[in-house]
Amino acid sequence: MAKVSVRYIVNDVDAAIAFYTRHLGFRVDMHPSPGFAMVSRGDLALLLSTPGGGGGAGQAMPDGRRPEPGGWNRIQIEVDDLAALVDTLKKGGARFRNDIVIGNGGKQILVDDPSGNAIELFEPPKR
Repeated sequence: MAKVSVRYIVNDVDAAIAFYTRHLGFRVDMHPSPGFAMVSRGDLALLLSTPGGGGGAGQAMPDGRRPEPGGWNRIQIEVDDLAALVDTLKKGGARFRNDIVIGNGGKQILVDDPSGNAIELFEPPKR
């Protein structure tokens, strides 16, 4: 499978790097400027860009709208023990959008990165 890249607009690239590497198992692939970094986990490359931070990704659109963090689109990260990870993240000050939801497909919760971008943490049912 080819690597998949997703871009998140973040307020602070260094804070985003710390969150993704310390808590979610990403590694830093590149951090060439204060306004951009690429972190990865498996086949996912997460491109972190600040609004107006240099390259084209953070630039205003022709109608004046500016890229900003947040929203409801999200990456999903599969984890082995959701409850333990949630506890660790809460102790570290992470902000959650909901409580753990249990359904037919497993357990999930939405956590925000430091800029308010959603991440779905997902634990599949035990087989």
